Amino acid sequence: MNLTLFYTPIACSLVPLISLHESGADFAVKPVNILKGEQMTPEYLRMNPKHKVPVLLVDGKPLTENVAIALWMTRAFPKAGILPTDSDAEVSAISIMAWCASGIHPNLTRIFRPRNICETPGSEDSITHLATKELDYAFGIANNMLADRDYFFGTWCAADSHFFWAWRRAITLGVDFPKYRNCAAHSERMQQRPAVKAALDYEKQVLKEFGKGA
Repeated sequence: MNLTLFYTPIACSLVPLISLHESGADFAVKPVNILKGEQMTPEYLRMNPKHKVPVLLVDGKPLTENVAIALWMTRAFPKAGILPTDSDAEVSAISIMAWCASGIHPNLTRIFRPRNICETPGSEDSITHLATKELDYAFGIANNMLADRDYFFGTWCAADSHFFWAWRRAITLGVDFPKYRNCAAHSERMQQRPAVKAALDYEKQVLKEFGKGA
């Protein structure tokens, strides 16, 4: 099996990168520099017309969206724990990942690029304020879900990686919620996992390489 992950540092392509490390599979990573518009090249658009990361090439066939990639990896590597083995827990984990993708991620984007949401002059502060308010509410829900447990379902799964990315991304955007101690503890716990360390080390390497090419 030939696996290649198209990846951008800081972006949510961190989620499948962690899963690939957790799986023990052989894989390659192709960095995509979105600041240079590499996601808009004809070659990339033929592979993914949505011009987004991540993309996982499986024997040359592109697979997009973190939820779908996690589900595929669960079937391809059943012993890796990408999603829980219990069917009810599996569905719940997919629900968390879908929430991260559709409920949390858009608000992170609104803070990162408010002008992409509304072109009205002076609207940026209002967009950021409302997005931060939504994140506060979402992280409060997650904080309750993580009470008295190390991971969402007792042991690691891709839902933990997806939420870890969202929490970490909020902090990099200057939006921090120290009151949610369970979320912060979960983040610290995630950073101790060898797969996460490997993914974050690679992120630093790619950022350094992108900086050299600036």
